[in-house]
Amino acid sequence: MRKLFYPKLAASNIIKNRKTYVPYIITCVITISMYYILRSLTMNEGINSMMGDASIFYMLTLGCRVIAIFAVIFLFYTNSFLMKRRKKEFGLFNILGMEKKHLGRVIALEALYIAAGSIVLGIAFGIILDKVMYMLLMKLMGYKVPLGFYISGKVMLTTIELFAAIFLLIFIYSLLQVQLAKPIELLKGGNVGEKEPKAKWLMAILGVLCLAGGYYIAVTTKNPIAAILLFFVAVILVIIGTYMLFTAGSIVLLKILRKNKRYYYKAKHFISISGMLYRMKQNAAGLATVCILSTMVLVMVSSTSSMMIGIESVLSERLPYDMTVYMNYDSSYEEGAEQSRKLRGAIENALDEKGIQARNQIGYTYLAFAGLRDKDTFLVDSSVNDMGTGDTCNLFFGTLDEYNAMTGADKMLAADEMMIVGNRKEYDYDEINLFDKTYQITEKLEEFPGNGVIASNGASSYYIVVKDSQVIEELYQLQKEAYDSEASSIRYCYGFDVDLNHDGQIELYGNLYDVAAENGVSASIESKADMGYSIKSMYVGFFFLGTYLGVLFVMATVLIIYYKQISEGYDDKERFEIMQKVGMSHEEVRRSIRSQILTVFFLPLIMAGIHIAFAFPIIKEILVVLNLTDTTLYIMCTIGCFAIFSAMYAVIYGLTAKAYYRIVKR
Repeated sequence: MRKLFYPKLAASNIIKNRKTYVPYIITCVITISMYYILRSLTMNEGINSMMGDASIFYMLTLGCRVIAIFAVIFLFYTNSFLMKRRKKEFGLFNILGMEKKHLGRVIALEALYIAAGSIVLGIAFGIILDKVMYMLLMKLMGYKVPLGFYISGKVMLTTIELFAAIFLLIFIYSLLQVQLAKPIELLKGGNVGEKEPKAKWLMAILGVLCLAGGYYIAVTTKNPIAAILLFFVAVILVIIGTYMLFTAGSIVLLKILRKNKRYYYKAKHFISISGMLYRMKQNAAGLATVCILSTMVLVMVSSTSSMMIGIESVLSERLPYDMTVYMNYDSSYEEGAEQSRKLRGAIENALDEKGIQARNQIGYTYLAFAGLRDKDTFLVDSSVNDMGTGDTCNLFFGTLDEYNAMTGADKMLAADEMMIVGNRKEYDYDEINLFDKTYQITEKLEEFPGNGVIASNGASSYYIVVKDSQVIEELYQLQKEAYDSEASSIRYCYGFDVDLNHDGQIELYGNLYDVAAENGVSASIESKADMGYSIKSMYVGFFFLGTYLGVLFVMATVLIIYYKQISEGYDDKERFEIMQKVGMSHEEVRRSIRSQILTVFFLPLIMAGIHIAFAFPIIKEILVVLNLTDTTLYIMCTIGCFAIFSAMYAVIYGLTAKAYYRIVKR
């Protein structure tokens, strides 16, 4: 009987504290199952055999690492809520005669029950849902879903090892909290933080400065390449600033409100402000975490959903033709032009022999290189390629004859004149200063037949029409002197569409390389059927991972909010009972509770909305690198995601507020 005492006590403790343990166990189960599913997908042979599988594989592997790191941080964090509520219970056991070693045995058994149950259920649910996630991923990629069920013993073992180690660390941390504390400290453990905190002005100011720095980077960074480099700097500054503001800034704000006598000396404001002030020190981390998680969910889901919705427009811009052939001019312009005509003729003959009709044909010669723009001047030297920052632009030059031939126009230009159009930014000047020479802009064009390589570049591009090949040759030599070994070549682009299915296009794609080799030409060839799948797999990977992690972070947000409400309910129970005894009506208490909960509850959501608003410019630039230039689509997705998340947040508020009221009313 004595041997079963501690196992029964541990099981009884979990059952008696089920209101706090059940959500924690559910969270553990979901986290384990989500990790198992992603790890299983990375090992699935069906995924590995997919075209463009490298992008999907790297996305899923990244997701596994994110979940592993998240699990360590989040499970430790949520366990701290449990330990706070249990300290008083452990202190009582200790005073009644149970030694610390016996308490350690109980904690160990409780940890074992939770770990074993969570891992078994997590893997079981993971196995069941793994096929569903696999089917969803294959469906998004446009593949047929094969029959069969994939279960990997290696994935199961990896999952068990990871989460067994996490639960072991949590147990050691919990044990140390009890073993190192005195009985009286355990009894008062649930009331830690009741002393009024001091206003930390320096931390509040630093928090504002960090946020301001992060916002400044996000708003002022206009170069897409620089946006990628600076994005993580901005994120770190915003995270630090958020935690500092919630920790110190909230206390400063509450003390300022308390000094406002007209505002403070009202029943609902008096109780809510004093209650929040005394507990803000312990609540600040939770509120900041909810804010950061909410921001992460909104950023990931809005950006990845806009990528998924806009995938067809991206493919059309990046791959405007079914087949596109690029050839570098290795010699003079005239010799290169002759070689390109020869290659095009050979390709057209090969198509005729196979009975394939080329439609929407386009062919032109161009020179493209980077320049750092300063108003109407473009700086071209080796520092432009080294920096990758500032207002770096692609300058794309074509001849007037080819422009007229492609568009059916009949325009005229002098040697020092140009026509220009930008793909993302308008050119607002009447001159271009380039290589210490000034060119007059005679016309701002509406459009120019660019190509996918230029369109895919993250920087803005300017399509410029010059008089003839002599101007192109001159510009080529000047940029060659500026960039040396990194100089661009004059290139020929030949694009066309064909009436072939996917397999037929893939076969033709290989044949075109053979045609180029037979004619002694080194050409690079792009096929929409081939590259389209690679681009689509990357976008699907982003969308799948963004949504998947978004669900995980929403779950984390819900649990943190729930524990906050439960914790505050127990803290406020005695306080509100005393207030009612000294004369406050039940309705006045209810109003003050509502005021306090609304203020604390929706503050992270409001702050997350502000973060999203300031993050919008830099995320928009990052999406440009991924070929998504439809800003309107991203705006609509961001607004839609915020509206849906806010509605979910309000539902969470309603559910958790009820739990709070039930505790306080007892």
